[in-house]
Amino acid sequence: MSVTIKTAREIELMREAGRLLEIVHNQLGEFIKPGISTLDIDRLGEKLIRNLGCTPNFLHYNGYPASICVSVNDEVVHGIPNKRRILQEGDIVSLDAGLIYKGYHSDAARTYAVGSISKEAQQLIDVTRQSFFEGIKFAKAGNHLNDISTAIAAYAEKFGYGVVRDLVGHGIGTHLHEDPQIPNFPQKRRGIRLVPGMTLAIEPMINMGRADVEWLDDEWTVVTQDGTLSAHYENTVLITEGEPEILTLNP
Repeated sequence: MSVTIKTAREIELMREAGRLLEIVHNQLGEFIKPGISTLDIDRLGEKLIRNLGCTPNFLHYNGYPASICVSVNDEVVHGIPNKRRILQEGDIVSLDAGLIYKGYHSDAARTYAVGSISKEAQQLIDVTRQSFFEGIKFAKAGNHLNDISTAIAAYAEKFGYGVVRDLVGHGIGTHLHEDPQIPNFPQKRRGIRLVPGMTLAIEPMINMGRADVEWLDDEWTVVTQDGTLSAHYENTVLITEGEPEILTLNP
């Protein structure tokens, strides 16, 4: 495993890639409403990314056909945008997006309510987001990767939720996916020691029911096996000498 440690110059570029991606997410979040198609979201997302002078990093990545992964309700991640898939009042929709700025990647995901949603769905979104923040309390130099993983699962599982085990977070930099893999659940080993200059995409994927998932025939869309709702929350995070810096979220 080779985990890249970013130089001061690289960190500046990663910071800008993260700042620009947050702008995209904020505008997409305002766009979400009943009656739009998942393809409408993808088209707007690609346009926003290109208008900022960046490249969508998901488009054609390993053959993925879109710029924004749009996953509705029981879709965990990697939903393929489609003009026939119309968002309905009460749905929840996860948007996973990333961009390349001057050769450096950023990656972030948010789950949004479509119109007014059930209390149960809102709680799932809130707990998934908070599980990320519980995890990054441990994203400090000297701690181990497994400290993050353990904290995410411990928080989400208190609510009886299933923490997805088939998909994990990852390092990020000049490539979208770099070492290390970052599970959202405890490992038998402590994992690598965190050092300043590491950039990590930490991304809890949490199901209302069981943790089990399966892939649809398109070979991209991951859904909950039991058909329950799933939420996703992700940021690109920089390990520093002190508190972690979230590159895709303005403090």
